[in-house]
Amino acid sequence: MDILIHHAKLRGYSSLMTIGIQNGKITEIAERIHGTADTVLDAQGNLVTESFCNAHLHLCKVYTLKMMDDLALQSYHGAAMTAIELAAKVKEQYNSQWILDNVRKALQLALKYGVTHIRAFADVDCKAKLEGIKALLAAKAEFAGRIALQVVAFPQDGVVREPGTLELMEEAMRLGADVVGGIPWIEYTELDEHTHIDAMFDIAGRYNKDISMLVDDAGDPGLRTLEMLAVAAISRKRVGRVLAHHARAMALYPTPYFKKVTALLKKAHVGIISDPHTGPLHARVKELLAENVLVALGQDDIVDAYYPFGRNNMLEVAFLNAHLLWMTSRPELEKLYDMITIAPAKAMNVPNFGIKAGNDAHLVLLNQSDIPEALQYHEPPKAVISHGKIVKP
Repeated sequence: MDILIHHAKLRGYSSLMTIGIQNGKITEIAERIHGTADTVLDAQGNLVTESFCNAHLHLCKVYTLKMMDDLALQSYHGAAMTAIELAAKVKEQYNSQWILDNVRKALQLALKYGVTHIRAFADVDCKAKLEGIKALLAAKAEFAGRIALQVVAFPQDGVVREPGTLELMEEAMRLGADVVGGIPWIEYTELDEHTHIDAMFDIAGRYNKDISMLVDDAGDPGLRTLEMLAVAAISRKRVGRVLAHHARAMALYPTPYFKKVTALLKKAHVGIISDPHTGPLHARVKELLAENVLVALGQDDIVDAYYPFGRNNMLEVAFLNAHLLWMTSRPELEKLYDMITIAPAKAMNVPNFGIKAGNDAHLVLLNQSDIPEALQYHEPPKAVISHGKIVKP
């Protein structure tokens, strides 16, 4: 074996187990595994789980808060479109080199805290141009084998209201972006929202890529781009390949309309990525879970115009949302843990993820023996294994 982990507490097992890892794969899980390994870890009865996945991070924006005043941050608490317009000023200074320096800092934190998979957004528009995309693609190559980055080409300022963005989106995909982004609610009219969604689906179809769109990120119950997105996923035959992020207006939906949207989400297999800690409203997470909609948590932002904190620590994100969502019973805490591990991996279509023989070895060895304690302390894991290799001893 390359790695043996002894005395591991695994979720769903009554006894302490041993995990064997070879050639990047989990080869065996048993109470005892005979043989030797290059590296032997003793979990000492503490939890070993899947590594953490972050399905939503604006990675091109990390650590840019110092480049602007607090006006954008204050606006985001009540006027999301105003905040986006104010925050866009920093993009006039975009340069791939300083962005990459910031990205490296954020990804080193990801390794520290056991995050091995990230869906990372880079703004694409006439101000940012392709500088963010270039920085994230460089980071993807640099951290390959340690962190799997899914780079999202994201038209933050719209495609109808920002002429020239469609051409930049096409170029971003040619450069190697992994996911087509979108933010249809930012457009001025319902017709333009449909045009935005259709254009992004067209690009995704040409390049055979998944889609991630920020929808209804404001306190307006009349916003309907989540419904539009789900309908498009069905009609354009992209079932299971579309994620909806934020959906904050859902908090204000009348119950009958919420039920209708929920049915569409399930039919389209559209997952919801929620970040309640970064805004005053959030998707109706507990109700979505009760309806068996796929829901995961994301970090969203790290020290930028939308959120002044963040460490790329998904245990911390789950800890915060245990309070915000009032999910504090043991079953709810277990569900929160799923929402930073297996749920985002499924949402991101990460193959062969999970603690099972034959799957890829993406694991964390925690310093705690149960989920409530792990969330309480939300500290760095004792060890992080990514792609079958120890990336944090």
